Amino acid sequence: MRYLAVKERDGGYDATIATASDPVPGPGEVLVRVAASGLNRADLSQIAGRYPPPPGESPILGMEVSGNRADTGEPVCALLAGGGHADVVAVPVGQLMPVPKGVDLTAAAGIPESFLTAYVNLAIEGGLAAGQTALIHAGASGVGLAAIQVAKLLGARVAATTRTAAKLQALRDVGADLAIDTGTSRFAEAVTEAWGRDAVHVVLDPVGAATLAGDLRVLAPGGRVIFLATMSGREAPLDIALLMSKRGSLVGSTLRGRSRAEKAEIVARFRERVLPAFADGRLRVMVDLVYPPTQVAAAFQRMRDNANVGKILINWR
Repeated sequence: MRYLAVKERDGGYDATIATASDPVPGPGEVLVRVAASGLNRADLSQIAGRYPPPPGESPILGMEVSGNRADTGEPVCALLAGGGHADVVAVPVGQLMPVPKGVDLTAAAGIPESFLTAYVNLAIEGGLAAGQTALIHAGASGVGLAAIQVAKLLGARVAATTRTAAKLQALRDVGADLAIDTGTSRFAEAVTEAWGRDAVHVVLDPVGAATLAGDLRVLAPGGRVIFLATMSGREAPLDIALLMSKRGSLVGSTLRGRSRAEKAEIVARFRERVLPAFADGRLRVMVDLVYPPTQVAAAFQRMRDNANVGKILINWR
């Protein structure tokens, strides 16, 4: 098989296409011939040495793919703990999903990590319900654009933030009711001005330290702030009295480190409750750019520079 080997160098990336024997499926696994793989910020963190794969999982980068089952030829997409940036991968059966009707096979690589992350954290961790309000930070990222759509699918009102004014329209295009440029305004003030005090029931936050205080200011009584990453830093002052007065919850969440059994349960719920919405057009994979494996250094740099709007994909065909 071919796979990506990527290293940091002088603020950028060196990438090569390495070769190895095809993986041998273990119990409960099948081989998938990869059509495309999706880039995620977790890949950048793994390259930097901050986010290793769980014990026993592939050390190769990549946490989502689309392709065809080697045994049946069925078009599928899959969630992985590692090994996705390759042209062949062994996938736990419980983490496979059929490619929805009408979704291009390459674009389907943008479904598993982004949309499952959105669903897990909004619906399961956050308990977001119809008629409530969600705040999505980093709304123009792959996860952000997926989360806006999933929140709307759940019947919620959505505010979303971006630091780049040129990305505001992308947030609106996927359904954000309030799109906020944090480069020119404070998101807590913008939400309060638009919808009043204590308006947000669930905050999806990959930013971390820089947004915590504002998250608490807009939080509704009993609301939850779900942290997915710490892009602005891992330590921040916490107004405990404000958290108590809101009866709020701060939740730390990752998808990669969950057990295969838990992931299979999540995928089963997602297949039943969310995946059909791709076939009828209520959900869309928002693709930024598709790169060949020979140009992945530029792809990783684009993500590092926050230049992408939606998913960056690698085409292995």
